[in-house]
Amino acid sequence: MTEISFHFNVPDRMAYACRLLRKAVRRGARVVVTAPEPVLVQLDRQLWTFEPVDFVPHAHARGAEPLAPRLRDTPVWLTGAVHDAPHQDVLLNMGDALVEGFESFARVIELVPVDGPSRATGRARWKHYADRGYVLLKHDVAQDASA
Repeated sequence: MTEISFHFNVPDRMAYACRLLRKAVRRGARVVVTAPEPVLVQLDRQLWTFEPVDFVPHAHARGAEPLAPRLRDTPVWLTGAVHDAPHQDVLLNMGDALVEGFESFARVIELVPVDGPSRATGRARWKHYADRGYVLLKHDVAQDASA
């Protein structure tokens, strides 16, 4: 069964995602990131600039564009269509909607901000997973930062 982790009280989803992806790549993980296209474009830009001496190898898959064979082993994929992803290891959801096809991934990470409408949709996703019997792991980012 898919392992699902919620990271709550994320003050800045974009910066947090960059750090999370850097950590995942350092550990050898392969991650698919999904979100609305404008968020993916912003994340793509930020991954190029957030760390002056580090680089998070990533590719941005857009729509029906075929994947170049040389990019298949890229550890981080940014895509709105997870069924087209080249692997099914870890799924990072930066959007507010439940991701169709999430159950094909070994692990799902949901980012939930401190407040606003995205927090409410995060609660709805939590309820959706819990109602279907998934074991949910909770990481309170605000609490971790103060420790």
